[in-house]
Amino acid sequence: MKLGNILFVAAMLVAPFTVSAGGDVEAGKVKAAVCAGCHGADGNSPSSGFPSLAGQHADYIAKQLADYKSGARANGIMQGQAAGLSEEDMADLGAYFASQTAKQGVAAEDNIQKGEDIFRGGIAGTNIPACIGCHGANGAGMIGAGYPALAGQYKEYTVAQLQAFRSGARANDNAAMMRTIAERMTDAEMEAVANYIQGLY
Repeated sequence: MKLGNILFVAAMLVAPFTVSAGGDVEAGKVKAAVCAGCHGADGNSPSSGFPSLAGQHADYIAKQLADYKSGARANGIMQGQAAGLSEEDMADLGAYFASQTAKQGVAAEDNIQKGEDIFRGGIAGTNIPACIGCHGANGAGMIGAGYPALAGQYKEYTVAQLQAFRSGARANDNAAMMRTIAERMTDAEMEAVANYIQGLY
């Protein structure tokens, strides 16, 4: 069995984040007012420097906020924002952003085929598994397994996260799966797959 397949199977066997966000959408809307400057009032970020959160899985958002608060995920701005949040706050914010509709992104044509090939088929030569294995054919992710939705996310943000996984600056991935994958990817491969993801729906 190839390493990429072994990693995928291992990640599926490791217990994922299982705490259900179960938050209140209306309470989350009120609490999300402070998030609007970076992520947009409806979770569709106005800037590629900040991720869009609209339509993201509620439990995934709650987990990322918990990881920022604990320091498991490092980001100066977000650690400050999450420091005062309770579990209920995190659940409410997750519920609100999950209830919003993500705006469709547009991919550039120059390397879209390369990006699609990576997303759908992986890279055999460097044993990188297809992204669809965890994030789905349409980029909707897998709620039960804790894998986030990617479709429509800004290319710049996706590249930054892949680079952070590669360097180890981000280390809150399940079973180190994304770190293992990203460390074998070139910048050009990251750019291509991130571009494809931006236009994926």
